[in-house]
Amino acid sequence: MHPLNDLNAQSFLRVSEQSDFPIQNIPFGVFIRPDGVIVCGTRIGETAIDLNALQQLGHFKDLDLPDGLFAQESLNDFIALGRPIWRAVRSCIADLFVQGSAYAQGEPHRKEVEFDLSNVEVILPVIIGDYTDFYASREHATNVGSMFRDPENALLPNWLHLPVGYHGRSSTIFESGFPVIRPNGQRKAPSDATPTFGPSQKVDFELEMAFITGQGPEAGQAIPVEDAEAYIFGLTLLNDWSARDIQQWEYVPLGPFLAKNFATSISPWIVTLDALTPFKADRPSQLDPLPLPYLQQEPTGANLDVRLEVVIAPKGHAETTVARSNFKHMYWSMAQQLAHHTINGCLINAGDAMGSGTISGPDKGSYGSMLEITWNGTEPITMADGSSRSFIEDGDTVTMRGYCEKDGLRIGFGEVSATLYPAREWKQSSITKN
Repeated sequence: MHPLNDLNAQSFLRVSEQSDFPIQNIPFGVFIRPDGVIVCGTRIGETAIDLNALQQLGHFKDLDLPDGLFAQESLNDFIALGRPIWRAVRSCIADLFVQGSAYAQGEPHRKEVEFDLSNVEVILPVIIGDYTDFYASREHATNVGSMFRDPENALLPNWLHLPVGYHGRSSTIFESGFPVIRPNGQRKAPSDATPTFGPSQKVDFELEMAFITGQGPEAGQAIPVEDAEAYIFGLTLLNDWSARDIQQWEYVPLGPFLAKNFATSISPWIVTLDALTPFKADRPSQLDPLPLPYLQQEPTGANLDVRLEVVIAPKGHAETTVARSNFKHMYWSMAQQLAHHTINGCLINAGDAMGSGTISGPDKGSYGSMLEITWNGTEPITMADGSSRSFIEDGDTVTMRGYCEKDGLRIGFGEVSATLYPAREWKQSSITKN
């Protein structure tokens, strides 16, 4: 049995029992080697593997890959080659690094291929040309609608008929560990006569996942829902940072703007959809109402059972778990999101990112944002150090983790983590208008 399909297969590399990255995973990323060279790579356990070195040594010679494919600062060109190549490369890597392989016993240049993770810097894995954020959790949409509108009509009329989404920006999507600066902007509480300007007082996390797309079809052809997964390269964890007070004032009528475009953090290793196949889960029922035909999809296996956790660590203090949720709760699946995204002819490029929207479960402990957990700050939570939180404070580090587990097999994403820093001081320009 091939090691990617063998639950008992092990690598000769060191992999702990609780590792998110056994040989059955084989994610893809980009890292800076100790000598400063940037390469595309993968990871097994605590070892980063240089795919460019493997290609130069001839280990991919039977795959007819373009020269220098992995000697790049992003995975985009590799992703653009399509699903058969993604699968062939993962299969080859697993064959090389399985216990007892010829590579383990006979490759004299292993020091040029394998690096301890502590000695490399993992960076943003793709150049994200376009970013779309969906709003696909029924529980989250209901909570927000109940909070700011009529609880009896929390969902807007279109929500159960289509995956609501908006086009975001990609210039401030950062890898895990990149600092986040508290944003400035306009705020206006219902009791204020006029808006004020200053640092957001309600900075929040949003627990999300993102899927990274392959190259879409040409000439604006729609992607059918039944074929959509063939165009999904893999998934990452995503924290779509939000400034709730800025958002509340600016979002009517076109949606969030400054409240969202200051920072989004993603985990650095893209876990392929193939690696996640054993963890498929059923999607919630969509019979009332039934979606239009182009969105109709069998619920069986339409979602993924990904266990998610959010922790907050104040500066110098231990972390506190504030949420545990699951990706399987999503009302609209990834396939439905991609089918809807392209039904009007929108082109999809290799490396585009699609955020799921906040992932919230059925109870308070599974809500995916502080907005919901503290009900817009009215129900603060107590941290392990005795302090309280309504929203994220300066110096807090927010970390999200996610993994799948079944029949003794654990496939995970590692983590996405970032610390919030104080807002930059803004000064009025000395230039005045005559």
